[in-house]
Amino acid sequence: MSFLSVLLPLTGLLLLLLLSSMSSVDSSESSVPHPIPCVTRGADLMEDGVVVLCPPDCTQGGVSVFGTGIYASVSSVCGAAVHRGVLGPSGGPVRVHKLQGRHNYMSSYAHGIQSQPLTQWSNSFSLAKPVSVPLELTSVTSTTALPAAAQPVKKPQKKPSVKKALTDCQIDIAMVIDSSNNIGQRRFNLQKNFVVKLAAMLRVGPTGPHVGLIQASDSPRTEFLLTNYTQPKELTFAIKEVSYLGGNTNTGKAIMQAAETFFIQENGGRRGHPRVMMVLLDGWPSDDLEQAAMLARESGINVFLVSVAKPAPEELAMVRDKDFMKKAVCKDNGFFSYLIPGWFSTTKHVKPLSQRLCSLDGLLCSKTCYNSVNIGFLIDGSSSVGEGNFQLVLDFLVGIARSFDISDIGARIGAVQFTYEQRLEFGLFDHHDKEEAVNALKRIHYMSGGTSTGEAISYTANKLFRRTGPGRNFLIVVTDGQSYDDVRLPALEAQKQGITIYSVGVAWAPLDDLRAMSSQPKDGHTLFTRDFTGLTGFVPVIVKGICRDFTESN
Repeated sequence: MSFLSVLLPLTGLLLLLLLSSMSSVDSSESSVPHPIPCVTRGADLMEDGVVVLCPPDCTQGGVSVFGTGIYASVSSVCGAAVHRGVLGPSGGPVRVHKLQGRHNYMSSYAHGIQSQPLTQWSNSFSLAKPVSVPLELTSVTSTTALPAAAQPVKKPQKKPSVKKALTDCQIDIAMVIDSSNNIGQRRFNLQKNFVVKLAAMLRVGPTGPHVGLIQASDSPRTEFLLTNYTQPKELTFAIKEVSYLGGNTNTGKAIMQAAETFFIQENGGRRGHPRVMMVLLDGWPSDDLEQAAMLARESGINVFLVSVAKPAPEELAMVRDKDFMKKAVCKDNGFFSYLIPGWFSTTKHVKPLSQRLCSLDGLLCSKTCYNSVNIGFLIDGSSSVGEGNFQLVLDFLVGIARSFDISDIGARIGAVQFTYEQRLEFGLFDHHDKEEAVNALKRIHYMSGGTSTGEAISYTANKLFRRTGPGRNFLIVVTDGQSYDDVRLPALEAQKQGITIYSVGVAWAPLDDLRAMSSQPKDGHTLFTRDFTGLTGFVPVIVKGICRDFTESN
């Protein structure tokens, strides 16, 4: 057989593959990636099923992501891909599928990115890894493509193990271990073995969880800080070297010291990483836990209490506070309390406990802009608004409220309506549940009257925010016209109290008044629309702005 007779069929095959690849570029399922910057949104892409190429380090640029799994089209494509887990920080190709708009895009924290909630958006998208990756993106150096039949068949990837899944557990965890007379030397050693296995399951490392350790005894003793050991072998050795102290079980003192040492003091913990404290307790504490636990909650620390060998019925008379577990934990909902019958059966509890510690959606005490702010709504009820437009204002404010995690330990909202007079509709501490607070907002009745916005700001600052501390208070003023009194001085006084003001103007609201009320920078806190129907579009703008202000103040 001649060399030419062999070459011609191969040439034809290569030409066929080339034509096929060229035609696929124009199809809706193109596999040729189009490079995009980190800020490209889903709405910026015209084609469905297009493959884009994301650059590295999109987590560092403050990209905006709205939703979980399904993302609003206003989201950064590359940011959403990292959040979804289809891309790592190093970037790469990802396929984007366009979807219809949805209601209630849920927020979550994943892979180093905090996505934001959104009540609704006109279009959505989902993400997937491309089925085939072009040769230019691989490390293959051969310039001859094999026919499809000759391609090596890849074995299906195994489902990731629990250990592998926990590599994305981005938490800072303070461990408080029991070193009292209650536990004794033998069980103390079993406790250390349990902590070693737990640290191994968490996959402690430079980019993974960081662990610090304190012993509870007569006086707490700090063994090592969060940043001392970020290599698994070094951490294991450090835990095994911890020596038994004996003494009383002053767990409250240990929680207090752990909170201050690991999280409250300067340089304590990594910024943006959830704060977790796991307290191991053999029996019951010798001191009070309530004040220490309150400090931990106020500092955004998720306290888990792991009770081993709980008090027997005949020992209950010796327990100082029988409700110590309820008072110690982040929230008394069963999630933060964990019972182990004895030290000889701890191994089977390593996996479920580690999964619970890493359940980011369950860490209710982590301080974020969504669960740590007080938001007051100052609502114009003047005659120029009208009943129908007043309902549009309430719908707008409901959209903002639904974006935050309102609860007894989370975000809070309150509302004041004003004309020439002011009416406190409900206070920041009146409703401890999101639906309850939202329903109260919906039930507000239109007053009708004049417009004295300055007096209303003073009233709200003194009445609504009088029980809160500075630094996390926000006031959203919605008005449709000229105020009959001065707004500048009352707004300045409110801002001196630590209240950040967003002014939202509609229709005939003068821009000078709006800017005089709003906080600095004025452009970032002043919004205006000609029509009440335009208020809905301000929901994500204000939510994002509050999160920006919260992050900068913290």
